[in-house]
Amino acid sequence: MTSVPSSGPWPPRRAEPAPAGRSWPGPDLDALTGLRSGKPSFYPEYRVSAVRLRRVILALERISAALVRTMEGSEALVRAVVDAAADHLSADWVAFALVDGRLKDASPRHLVLGPDGVEWSNLELVPATVRTHVEKVRSGVDAGDEGPAHDRDTARTHLHVPVRLDGRTVGGFVAWTPRDREVDDTDHSVMRILAGQTASALQNCALLERSEKLYARTARQAEDLRTRNAELQRTQEQLGAARQREVLDNERHRIARELHDSVTQYALSAGMHIEMVRGEVGDPRLLEHLDTAKDLTRRAVEQLRSAIYALNHHESADRDLPAMLRQLATVHMPEELRIDVRIGGEPVRLPAEQEQSLFRIAGEALFNTAMHAEASRASIRLAYRPGAVRLTVSDDGTGRPEEVRRSLRASALSPSGEHRGLVNMQTRAVEMGGSVTFRRARMGGLQVQVDVPVGGSGGDARPGRRDAPRQAAHDGVHEKGVAS
Repeated sequence: MTSVPSSGPWPPRRAEPAPAGRSWPGPDLDALTGLRSGKPSFYPEYRVSAVRLRRVILALERISAALVRTMEGSEALVRAVVDAAADHLSADWVAFALVDGRLKDASPRHLVLGPDGVEWSNLELVPATVRTHVEKVRSGVDAGDEGPAHDRDTARTHLHVPVRLDGRTVGGFVAWTPRDREVDDTDHSVMRILAGQTASALQNCALLERSEKLYARTARQAEDLRTRNAELQRTQEQLGAARQREVLDNERHRIARELHDSVTQYALSAGMHIEMVRGEVGDPRLLEHLDTAKDLTRRAVEQLRSAIYALNHHESADRDLPAMLRQLATVHMPEELRIDVRIGGEPVRLPAEQEQSLFRIAGEALFNTAMHAEASRASIRLAYRPGAVRLTVSDDGTGRPEEVRRSLRASALSPSGEHRGLVNMQTRAVEMGGSVTFRRARMGGLQVQVDVPVGGSGGDARPGRRDAPRQAAHDGVHEKGVAS
């Protein structure tokens, strides 16, 4: 039986050719195990091999512990493999270096450990022999597998093992051991294994770092795309809303033109003919009827002008409910009716539908006051409260709540459409999830009060209230009773 001695001349003996039909595992495995036969009759050889095998197992465990640092990055990996090499060889000096231009993502590019595991970052302070070997490795000078050799300058045995990847040298290990620490074939095999695994691990580190960078960049791009998509959707919604407003504005302006050019002109012509007839009629009763017709015609023209103004100056996003109510008090109201507007509480922006509904209710109430209540004063109060808004329209006219309730009940049962304004006010309040009540005002006339919850919605606020206009008659609506 032949075996590889624990130490001997360099280079190591080549493995014997394998018999026919058999193949040896390889020279490194032969050098590590040291035996091609395990017969116990060769006990001395077996004992030496067992010691060598234990040392190899410990070395491979250190290498495995070092290589698992791959996930921590190339810097942690390099430090771990250099520590493993120094520990296995009991080396005074261990140097690791990468060839310039190879494995560009790996760092550090070189690492030197001195006695007691102290790291030397400045190459100018290390022994000249160590510095020379590091510079050779970095410059790409491939010395090949240098076996254990005695270094005259350091009086130590040194070992150089290149690190190769895909058939080319990318770096190398160089170690110097004390005088009493001989470097044998087993140590050389362990270092070759360490060098080969280090090259693969460094490449994996580079691939992992690139993947992480690519993933981070992709995540940033995805987030940027999500942000831009959200902005695009908002822009599309705004464009759609603007287009709808444009279409509605055009339609309002068209209706306003039609009212101005046709209905208003007819009403004015009717008034002129009534005035002409009055000059020809002497019967007092007929004159009284003509005066009434003339007054109704004048008021119809005023309401048409008010409707035309509202259509041409439709509410916009830059005007809130208080501003619209203040404007309502000054637009096409009779000169003999003085209107006061007051706002209470901290104003909050309501949904556009709610503000428009409250604005329409206030306009209908003022119209009834001007047309039917014979009032000289009216007041609008808008109070913002926690979770609710209250709108009240009061006057000093002759309207009475009980007459309004009767009118509302009659309008709910009548198919003729009379008192439609009362029904509209009640319907708008119910759609907002609120209520409208009518009572005697402190000013002496009628008070219309609307309470709406902030954020309240229409039909869901009061389920089962499809007949709300009928039931609302018990709550009250407007006092004098005749609505537009």
